[in-house]
Amino acid sequence: MSTEQQQPIGEITEVTEAAEAGAETTEGAPVAPTVPPAPAAPPVPTVQPAPAVKKDRRVLRAVLRWTAAVVVFAAAGAGTAYGITRMERTDVPGLATETDGRWEYPPIVQPPLPSGSPRPFDKANSSNSHYADLRALLLPAPKGAKADKALDGEDGWLARKDFLAVYEDKDDQDAIGQLLTDQGLRHVAARGWTTADGTHTRIYLLQFDTARVVDSLQENNFTGYDAPQFALKGASEVHIDEAFPEKAEVENVRHYAYGEAKPYGAEQVREAYLVSGDVLGLVVQSRKGAAAAVPFQQTVVLQSQLLG
Repeated sequence: MSTEQQQPIGEITEVTEAAEAGAETTEGAPVAPTVPPAPAAPPVPTVQPAPAVKKDRRVLRAVLRWTAAVVVFAAAGAGTAYGITRMERTDVPGLATETDGRWEYPPIVQPPLPSGSPRPFDKANSSNSHYADLRALLLPAPKGAKADKALDGEDGWLARKDFLAVYEDKDDQDAIGQLLTDQGLRHVAARGWTTADGTHTRIYLLQFDTARVVDSLQENNFTGYDAPQFALKGASEVHIDEAFPEKAEVENVRHYAYGEAKPYGAEQVREAYLVSGDVLGLVVQSRKGAAAAVPFQQTVVLQSQLLG
């Protein structure tokens, strides 16, 4: 079955001033005066305006290349999200600056769709289903990180019991397992890594039949106004992350971010539930001492953009 070409996240196609400069009209170009009539002397031809300099296509492409720091939102009407993947970029709306410890990710692309399949939030997709391979929607690990092989699963699919193990209480694990069965869980895909500073990241994507199912699970079972309804291991006391920047919202993706309150104990845990159509996501970061805010925010935003 043929697939659509992969589309880079963040390719900006707006016309720049540099491009506009190469398209100036030639109206009003000066015309040289004609020589006064003289016997047997032909009139002096008018001077033609110099042709506009053709812009080098490589320069134009360079002007239009995605600058990772300019946006964290989806482009209006384009259906493709833009992200932050390079640490040397300058200010990011909603996040901090290049010196704040954000991670460097490899190039991130939207995965291909089966031929003829709509994107999750196209008008033709009433169930807001993700037709791309769920495993391809997982955020890749940043450069230099060590992969968490325990989350590889079988052929990229994580067993349900391995997802449930992220929760602290055995009764909660049983209750969540029953919820997933009752609501028709289709797949669980996961990825994890540990960076050089000891931050351990885990991302879980759970796919259901429709967006309505995911909305119900989020509202009635998983998230709460001040704290999630089920405690993760090592994070029995967490509260809403009020420091998470509002400008980091991604169109068509809702996030519910929480952070472990002091005293942290051996490590601090940060977590966020993501809701995007038929996919419920969970991002977890932990680190001995304290887990930095910016890498957590960056990871949540980038994963949201892949889903949006």
